[in-house]
Amino acid sequence: MRVGVFDSGLGGLTVLNRALDILPEENFLYYADVDHVPYGEKTREQIVDYVDSAVGYMVDEGCKAIVIACNTATSAGVDFLRKKYDFLPIIGIEPAVKPAVLHFSKGKRVLVIATPITVQGEKLKKLIETYDKDNIVDKAALSELVNFAEKGIFDTDIIVPYLHDALKDYNPEDYGVLVLGCTHFNFFKDSFRIVMPDTEIIDGSTGSAAYLKTRMEEEGLLATKADSSPHEEKVIYVESGRVVTDKKELEKIDKLCKRWRELN
Repeated sequence: MRVGVFDSGLGGLTVLNRALDILPEENFLYYADVDHVPYGEKTREQIVDYVDSAVGYMVDEGCKAIVIACNTATSAGVDFLRKKYDFLPIIGIEPAVKPAVLHFSKGKRVLVIATPITVQGEKLKKLIETYDKDNIVDKAALSELVNFAEKGIFDTDIIVPYLHDALKDYNPEDYGVLVLGCTHFNFFKDSFRIVMPDTEIIDGSTGSAAYLKTRMEEEGLLATKADSSPHEEKVIYVESGRVVTDKKELEKIDKLCKRWRELN
């Protein structure tokens, strides 16, 4: 049985790679809803329908646990999914507000960047209300980075000017930590380091992967070496219900995984 990892596109590869590191005996199914990306431009109702369809596919494929590796999808639909599929662990991802405020702010402000739906959503609002007792958290909505990532555009000569413009109202010197509230944003850490050179950059991938392991331990779902077969693919990639077999698409995915590892 595999562990399912879902994202609106390819951003969730960052969570998948974290999970591969901490759960080396597990096999995975990675589902990218490329037909509907970016989710940040969709309505909440549309997102719930898309994610419900994807999770239904993964359940039908026998996945024993599922990670919603998309902040926007988690914000919009994780509560619905947990009620509907209450027979298996469903792990969401959320902006790393708690560690940002408690451990990384260094007496400065915290800037959370995400898609518009995540920035405007109740989940982020409640996170900030819970942990931001000194009112040091600011939010900024960035949507274009998702499109850049899906198109494979990472050139700092393109990305850095975009970020300077998108964040022109925020003084980098005011911030001790930048929270990447969208998994796609993790592919642009080199550009963020240019724009905010003295700011700690964190994301929620490690926390989600660690919580996945904890939940699987609690449910007795962890695989052992005896469960693994050398003939099974470590990861099966699916795009909007279609198993990926195209060599060029698999090479694109592999490049993104390598880029993530180089940046982390």
